[in-house]
Amino acid sequence: MKTRSQTRNEALKVNLPQVISKPVLLPYEPIDFDEASFAWRANKKHLGNGQFKYVCPVVKDFLRCGRNVMKGCMTCRLHT
Repeated sequence: MKTRSQTRNEALKVNLPQVISKPVLLPYEPIDFDEASFAWRANKKHLGNGQFKYVCPVVKDFLRCGRNVMKGCMTCRLHT
């Protein structure tokens, strides 16, 4: 005697086609974590203890402004 769940499981096994899929391997480049860390820190000032603060990203004559940004803005008071 079969239970309802056994009958249902057998019906599902019969009705569902067996699809075999191979994982798709995409070519990728290895990540340079030193370069990624440098890029992430480019517009931030390290405050210590794992905390960072955004700084003004405006560059003039190859020098970054570096002042603290205003709240709700991405630049300092001088470059608003």
